[in-house]
Amino acid sequence: MAFNKYKRRLRIKRGIRNKISGTPEKPRLSVFKSNKGIYAQLIDDTNGHTLLATSSRELGSTKNNLETSKSVGAKLAEKAKAGGIEQVVFDRNGYVYHGKVKALAEGAREGGLKF
Repeated sequence: MAFNKYKRRLRIKRGIRNKISGTPEKPRLSVFKSNKGIYAQLIDDTNGHTLLATSSRELGSTKNNLETSKSVGAKLAEKAKAGGIEQVVFDRNGYVYHGKVKALAEGAREGGLKF
């Protein structure tokens, strides 16, 4: 049983990762949040490679809010389209699908990625 938020998130993360996996045609969109930013990357789990990555730091944003998260998702979708990737598997990485994680997913969907 988890007694703190970090251990709880890791337990949920392990459960999610047992169920989903990314391929070169349909990579895994992994999300990471910190106190200062939000990060997203497309991962090919069969070869163990990160195909694309973007973050709020790359956009030059000093704020960590919903608008920044949405623009990170849109930027990732733009890079994925340029790389020929249309579909992804969403990995919320143990975070609740709410707030910044949801905003990033919506930005990616609006950018043209299909989950």
